Amino acid sequence: MPAERARPGGGRPPLVLHVVQPVAGGVARVVTDLVQAHASGPNAVRTAVACPAGGPLAAAAVRAGASHLEWAATRSPGPGLAGEVRSLARVLRAVRPDLVHAHSAKAGLVARLAVRGRTPTVFQPHAWSFEAVDGPLGALSLRWERYGARWAHRIVCVSEAERRRGAAAGVRGRWVVVPNGVDTLRHRPAEEDAPVRGAGAAPVSAGAAPAPHSAREVRRALPALADVPPDVPLVVCVARLCHQKGQDLLLRAWPEVLRAVPGARLVLVGDGPAGAALRAAAPAQVLFAGAVNDPRPWYRAADLVVLPSRWEGMALAPLEALACARPVLLTEVDGARESLPPGHAPHCLVPAEDPGALARATVGLLLDADRRAALGRAGRRHVLTTHDVRHSAEAVAAVYRGLLGTERTQCRESITS
Repeated sequence: MPAERARPGGGRPPLVLHVVQPVAGGVARVVTDLVQAHASGPNAVRTAVACPAGGPLAAAAVRAGASHLEWAATRSPGPGLAGEVRSLARVLRAVRPDLVHAHSAKAGLVARLAVRGRTPTVFQPHAWSFEAVDGPLGALSLRWERYGARWAHRIVCVSEAERRRGAAAGVRGRWVVVPNGVDTLRHRPAEEDAPVRGAGAAPVSAGAAPAPHSAREVRRALPALADVPPDVPLVVCVARLCHQKGQDLLLRAWPEVLRAVPGARLVLVGDGPAGAALRAAAPAQVLFAGAVNDPRPWYRAADLVVLPSRWEGMALAPLEALACARPVLLTEVDGARESLPPGHAPHCLVPAEDPGALARATVGLLLDADRRAALGRAGRRHVLTTHDVRHSAEAVAAVYRGLLGTERTQCRESITS
């Protein structure tokens, strides 16, 4: 029997269905944080997550308080798209959500085709699909985003730059900008560590070794750095190994960094489709840590965290690193400037697709320990005031309240330019 719908003003919290693909990385982290934040308190809603069973999201969502509904879907559109739409439609009929929140391009495509505005729908692109591809596929993606916007009651962008890019491309919708946030109790400097009972905190077992409380202690605790002296300059990139994240640009910049800072080490944390090509192109001074469940030790061990992306909405990794009081170096893509504290751009932002500029900025920061420390301290303060996940979750809850309270209308009537 279909689940009974919650009614505004009724005693039962409304049901929000998150539709998600991919199931790992930043998008999965955003969804898990929203589920956790909306599980109780004034923003409480019932949540379900429709996503593929593989990857960490399903289990993390259940731990955070959601129910998991298996929805088999690939990461990119393909021949199975029609079947994915039918599969999601069956999920929708079974659970009858009060609101659908679709995350990223693929889930946004399938969810809007399945719902077609019949249920209040929030679409959150997490970077636009038409930025990821060129040629005919890019043109097709752009046409879809323009057309599909009619089936989104709200389009939530994670940065003002992402909103501007969508509007300039001709996507018409009712926009809301909700900057990404991170759990600042979990992501914190090692020196501030204490047993934390928050989102994702691991239990402290009796007799466990004390947590490291300095960057050097963190390094000694990482097996991959066992042969790296604690005073060697360390640059870390935490991201999926793929074209978007630009690790190939960082490898091209690395020889110039080594000429100025001999002995510096680079660690790429993550895995992905570009992993084999990157490993083949990397010099001996580059370490590959693989995918990790918890990137915090790598942020804390780093002298500098670099993310040379080709496009973003607003990346989570720099915010997590800043929350750990580590300086970051980013490329000038959507959301990068907005994620930095005021005045940091001259030191922490370089043009995209420019390995030379990336190398020079990396060298400048590695050779200036005082500046790095000041940037890290200011970054921590900035994230606490501007990018705490609790602020983001409240802003998303306000979007839900607006739609569930007053706007149960067809999407075509709510679209503005």
